[in-house]
Amino acid sequence: MTARTRLTRTLRRTVALAAALVLPLSVPLLTPARAATPAPPFQLWTPASLTVVSFDNQLYSDLGIRAIAQGEPFELWSNRSSYDDPIHTEWRSTAGTVALPEGSMPDFGRIANFLYLKFERADGVIRKMPAGVCFGGYSSQRVRPDAPARSPYPQGCYSNPYSLGSVQGVQTGWSTAILTQDRPIKLRPGSYTVTIRIAKPYADLFHIPNAGRVRTMHLTVTLEDQCCKPGPGVGRAQRPSPQPAATEPTHDRAGSLVGPTPDLRALPAFAIGVARNGNYLNFAADVWNGGDSPLVVDGFRREGEDLMDAYQYFFDADGNQTGYQQVGQMHWDPRPSHQHWHFEDFARYTLLDADQVEKVRSKKEAFCLANTDSVDTTIPGAAWNPYNTDLSTACGDLSSLSVREVLLSGWGDTYGQFRAGQSFDLKGLPNGRYYIAVTANPEHNLVESSYDNNVSLRKIWIGGTPDHRTVHVPQIGMIVEPDWFGEGGR
Repeated sequence: MTARTRLTRTLRRTVALAAALVLPLSVPLLTPARAATPAPPFQLWTPASLTVVSFDNQLYSDLGIRAIAQGEPFELWSNRSSYDDPIHTEWRSTAGTVALPEGSMPDFGRIANFLYLKFERADGVIRKMPAGVCFGGYSSQRVRPDAPARSPYPQGCYSNPYSLGSVQGVQTGWSTAILTQDRPIKLRPGSYTVTIRIAKPYADLFHIPNAGRVRTMHLTVTLEDQCCKPGPGVGRAQRPSPQPAATEPTHDRAGSLVGPTPDLRALPAFAIGVARNGNYLNFAADVWNGGDSPLVVDGFRREGEDLMDAYQYFFDADGNQTGYQQVGQMHWDPRPSHQHWHFEDFARYTLLDADQVEKVRSKKEAFCLANTDSVDTTIPGAAWNPYNTDLSTACGDLSSLSVREVLLSGWGDTYGQFRAGQSFDLKGLPNGRYYIAVTANPEHNLVESSYDNNVSLRKIWIGGTPDHRTVHVPQIGMIVEPDWFGEGGR
């Protein structure tokens, strides 16, 4: 190879290498694609200003704080495996499932410490406080004209100390009030600037941008007469009640009884205490429907009598009626604290001794059914947003010719100590270990899928002296019972 040839090859390599080095500079540089930030599932909203009434320097108000679902429905599913386990909550969306932080829900009524509130007056900060939320407020509203016409989600975070599962949700394009408080907000009358901030762990979890994490509003607190002070307690929501059939069936078992069936189950007695006179044991009890069909009982009045024949109705998976059969009676209760129609033998309350032998039976064995507590709305067939029944509608009045009483799937009917006749008379009973037995459907009059889960026993210890009895109630698992039942009688 001549010197000239070697020089030519060297020059070609040099030109090629230079071209390789220069070429990329003439092409746009490529940078790694950044993952798009997921859109937040809801928007925090508050009014610019609000005036509320103070009762004895205490506010019972949601402050107009609302969440508006965006893009798709916002859903939270919560369950506990047992009373020894904490509540596990998941955010479910089309993008997947995301668990909320451990301990987010101490009970089924709220997500704790979701918001932080700051109240300021012209002379400085008055109060700072964490606040819980429920994404299932009582005042859900459609806020966009293109939003779905109806929302399937519960109106409120109903719960019982012994609930097992719940669903909270906001329909797309709908808003719901979210602020929950175990106690009222203590504020004197005056003018305040209120800052509402989503706690950082939740703001990050739900991809809420910095600009959407904080809202500010002007609050005016006024003083009002205290005749009508609201307060916590077990109520019966006043919503439209299902209408009973127009006439009494002429025979039993019309149609097929094969298909979905209710399943009545008893929760442990709770809110247990000795009445002030020292002789009566008060308690609250709940029987719930864990089946895949509602319990529907219609009563038809006998001519000239304060008595109704009761029929249970059955439905297929689409809600179509498939059959019915007579299951007992309803009677008119004329006592001043009742004055409505009761279905007989729905539940039974008994006090058992250490050998589980019956010692005292409660006089309360007839009931007007209503969906007071969400026990587990995650079960198949559960009603998320029930049209409830209440004592002034479903239970009828003295002129009623028929009534309908309903216990929907996933819901329970709690009877607290709000009317006479439920408590146990302790006079003459020796001190020692006892059990409060709550039995659903004790005579098996109602048709249900299983009778094996109808009884719940709650162990207690009775002590003290005559007329000054005491009761010790061991805790069940992790459950901390509320103190708002108190005494009284329903």
